[in-house]
Amino acid sequence: MAESGFWGNAEKAQATVAELKGINSVLKPLDEALAVSDDIEALAELAAEDASLEAELASETERLETLVAALELTSLLSGPHDAADAIMSLHARDGGTDANDWAEMLLRMYSSWASKHDYSVELLDRQDDDVAGIQHATIAIRGPWAYGYLKGEMGMHRLVRISPFNAEGKRQTSFAAVDVSPEIADDDTEIELNDDEIREDVFRASGAGGQHVNKTSSAIRLTHLPTNIVVQCQSERSQHKNRATARKMLRARLARFEEEKKEAEQLARYKQQPKTGFGSQIRNYFLHPDQRVKDQRTGHAVGNFQSVLDGDLDGFFDAYLKWRASDAIPSSSAGGDQDD
Repeated sequence: MAESGFWGNAEKAQATVAELKGINSVLKPLDEALAVSDDIEALAELAAEDASLEAELASETERLETLVAALELTSLLSGPHDAADAIMSLHARDGGTDANDWAEMLLRMYSSWASKHDYSVELLDRQDDDVAGIQHATIAIRGPWAYGYLKGEMGMHRLVRISPFNAEGKRQTSFAAVDVSPEIADDDTEIELNDDEIREDVFRASGAGGQHVNKTSSAIRLTHLPTNIVVQCQSERSQHKNRATARKMLRARLARFEEEKKEAEQLARYKQQPKTGFGSQIRNYFLHPDQRVKDQRTGHAVGNFQSVLDGDLDGFFDAYLKWRASDAIPSSSAGGDQDD
């Protein structure tokens, strides 16, 4: 970074800075843990002669345990793309207008989580519903280990509440699907995009955006023919920029596709089946009859619904990483009692 001309290529420079943040997110806590360990050793010697130091020794020991636990959790982020930024897509599913509203609530939830951790959020694509909420949206969340933390969010999210869109005040169940992929650099040779395998469709953007949206065909949809993966982008006024973003989104989806294929092959050796995915239900959010949020895979639950919607998701992420690393994966992960 100290070399002359480092900032000549802004995109490459930002990638390097992001890499440094990722490294420091591990090294700084490690250095702190080592320093605390040295302090504890010195305190233990002094406490042997001065009993008044025992309380401080106990406090520092507890601090070290917390640091080590955090480092152990970070060590679980060992996937091939865990250190990458994340591209997250949210889609309204069953539930009508409630589902559209629910998808937008999830969009705000993940954006709030990113803000709490000083991650950046970029809107790549958004399709608003005519009544309320969104039909779908795609965002890029960039920060240290973003994909590693967020990849466990892929699946179906179920909301149970008294519908604000129902005049009779009936209980409504709605669903939104979340898809997460690692953002892959354009120079990553492991994920190649062959133009003869990609169909490009150009169309007019829809939703909010002013007069330009209705007059110019700037939105881009790309279909990867071998896998039938489809991505689209309409966030920019420029067709060229939308095409570049769509190709980045496609590269991300292909990277996750390859990762899932390798995981399925590995599980097949042990006669197991993958228990997570874009279509599997992973978490229940209840606003009625009581307020709680429970993960179907890990069993982790929070009684404060609003805190979760405000982005307090670390408990769910930590529980998922530990669950994935455990030797015994529960036999029923994405299903279970629908009202539990």
